[in-house]
Amino acid sequence: MKFSQALKANSVPDWKHHYIHYSRLKKMIFRLEQLQGNAPLSPVPEHRQSLDFTNPSAPLLSRQSSSMLPRTSSGIEHGQIDELMFEREIHDELARVKAFYVEKHDELDAEVLAVLTKVAAAERRGISGPGHQDVEGGQSLPEEQRIAFWNDVNVPRNIKERLSGALTDVYIQLDNLSKFVELNYDGFRKILKKHDKMTNTELSGRLMPTVSDMLAKEQRKGALEGVKNSVVHEYALIAHSGGEPEAEQELGRHRRDQLTFERNTVWRDMVAMQRRGTNVVIGGDRQKLGARELDLTSVVKRNKKQITAVLISLTAFAVLLNINIPIFKKPQEQNCAALLAFVSLLWCTEALPLYITSTLIPLLAVMLRVLTKQQDGHTVRLTPQEAAPQVFHAMFSQVIMLLLGGFAIAGALSKHFIAKSMATAILSRVGRQPHWVLLANMLVATFLSMFISNVAAPVLCFGLVQPILRTYAAGHPVSASLVMGIALASNVGGMTSPISSPQNIFAIERMVLIGSTPSWLQWFAIALPIGILVDILCWGLLLVVYRPGQEVQEIRPLKPNKDPWTATQLYVMFISVATVGLWCANTKLQTYTGEMGTLAILPLVAFFGTGVLGKDDWNGFLWDVVMLAMGGLALGECVKSSGLLSTIAGEIGNFVGGLGLWPVLMIFCALVLVCTTFISHTVGAMIILPIVQSVGEDMADPHPKLLVMGAALMCSGAMGLPVSGFPNMNAIALEDGTGSTYVTTKDFLKVGLLGSVFAFGVINTLGYFIMLALGF
Repeated sequence: MKFSQALKANSVPDWKHHYIHYSRLKKMIFRLEQLQGNAPLSPVPEHRQSLDFTNPSAPLLSRQSSSMLPRTSSGIEHGQIDELMFEREIHDELARVKAFYVEKHDELDAEVLAVLTKVAAAERRGISGPGHQDVEGGQSLPEEQRIAFWNDVNVPRNIKERLSGALTDVYIQLDNLSKFVELNYDGFRKILKKHDKMTNTELSGRLMPTVSDMLAKEQRKGALEGVKNSVVHEYALIAHSGGEPEAEQELGRHRRDQLTFERNTVWRDMVAMQRRGTNVVIGGDRQKLGARELDLTSVVKRNKKQITAVLISLTAFAVLLNINIPIFKKPQEQNCAALLAFVSLLWCTEALPLYITSTLIPLLAVMLRVLTKQQDGHTVRLTPQEAAPQVFHAMFSQVIMLLLGGFAIAGALSKHFIAKSMATAILSRVGRQPHWVLLANMLVATFLSMFISNVAAPVLCFGLVQPILRTYAAGHPVSASLVMGIALASNVGGMTSPISSPQNIFAIERMVLIGSTPSWLQWFAIALPIGILVDILCWGLLLVVYRPGQEVQEIRPLKPNKDPWTATQLYVMFISVATVGLWCANTKLQTYTGEMGTLAILPLVAFFGTGVLGKDDWNGFLWDVVMLAMGGLALGECVKSSGLLSTIAGEIGNFVGGLGLWPVLMIFCALVLVCTTFISHTVGAMIILPIVQSVGEDMADPHPKLLVMGAALMCSGAMGLPVSGFPNMNAIALEDGTGSTYVTTKDFLKVGLLGSVFAFGVINTLGYFIMLALGF
């Protein structure tokens, strides 16, 4: 790994602006090399002889020499750079790094002293009787007496947890500061070595003593280790009866958890999860087979279920193509029914990756000639040459642009730690009582889902609560309730905005075909009351089932981020809020913008055009979801154009004929709930929503918009099994340090199914009346 990448990967995010500007110095070296190749470098000025490289406190440049040179930033841009400017830049970087270290060191000294004072005060208050020495009097308590005090069962648990948490925080900060010195020292050493190699000079030999003196790596590291040892000693007394090895091991685990929490972004975690899933199979193959070629027999045995599912799907496809089904009057309807059954089976069984199944749809649609056109009052099947452009046209619409725009906002909020900072700011202020911590985490998960999707939100939230989860064993009421609460709330969050889940995007597409797209404000007016009420009901259910407050009185709070907002973060927030505001006002802007998808271009240009997001972020988008959405759009065009949709809707319409709007909504919500409990929410929406729309249009009192909206919300409300949506899959895969999962399928059956029933009831009562009031 290149050092610039290692620096980025190992730096503390909150301190990222205080490390050596390695990439900038490297650009200066490249420029020096170019100038050296084109012309001889300027002679060394006389005033360089006066530079003091032995005194760390002396500036590398005198005032006179500094004033003779232009600023480095403009010099790089205009090619005006020489060796003296590079040396001055090294000095400025050293001074800046050292100043930050001194500032943080003083802060940590004060924090350590404050924590140790609190520990001593707790001991003085708790230990009574003659003969003990007062800490303030200069004598510390005997070690045995301190251990006995902290082992006493009468010592309140919240005091021990609070003090051990404070010691953990300062230990992590001391370790970060020690790594800060070491990483910066390596940066200066490597950049000077690179300079000498590329310019054929010996600057490193003259400047490295100055770097060593100013950073004093070994001395500072030794001093910090001494303070860390005192923290470990106090932690051992409080939490491990004086056992320092166990205390150091536990503090090291907390430090690793904090590193994961601080340095992983949502998108990096999500990509890592996908790659882990892939590498399990590939890595296993390579370990078993070594250098030999893949054995076809072993491949068949290992993928027996998938192959069986593909064969069943192909059989159903062939049968539906060749048997006579009376309800289908035209060949394109029967062909489309075979296509729909084939891809639905593949999607439901996941015999092939969902996005690969989606790529089959345009191919089969063209070959089966399911698309039609009106000619001289008659329906005519399109030829393959005519069908191919139409199906590819249907695959790209405003739905895709909304997905990409949502991904851009989510990526920027995640990459620049805005979502994490906002969530941490909220969670660090909710107190220590388990029931309030649980509710706050659920509401944060729902809120984040509105803007970074209910795919990314649970990944972020599970990362946020890792320091809490690591404190409790798998299956503990606190850890189980937190994991289940975030999973259920993230599912509910999938209802809350048009970009919070793919099924909402499909619902918007169906309502576009109806000719009445809901505004963002209308969506919020419907979904937010539903989401908040379902969250509260699920919160109450979790409290009843797990009773976390009986096991733990207080939970260690998250440490808030005290750093000020940067200009980049403010820019990202401005663009994100402006985009959402424009989406909300789209009904007034349609004369100029046409559709919401047009406005989704704004965050793409604003973030990628300015370097806020880069090529790696673009490649990190969930392109499998995009491909799945494109396949769903193509399938929707096929079932509509072939006439299959109207035929199926007619049959269902006959079944529900005479029923009112409310019973029909309940029937469709129940159908959606059952289906999407067992299959992907997105797949369920792609299959069912077109039928719901068509039935709604054919009713005596048509309300297709209300039915589509209700069914789409119900897709997110199905959360009864581990396979019911990405948040549940993520929750069931979450493990502690021993490899044990925090929750099991039994947990989902206990609370997920009832949570789904709560969502069903709220959508069909509160949601129904709100939608009617808004004219849906």
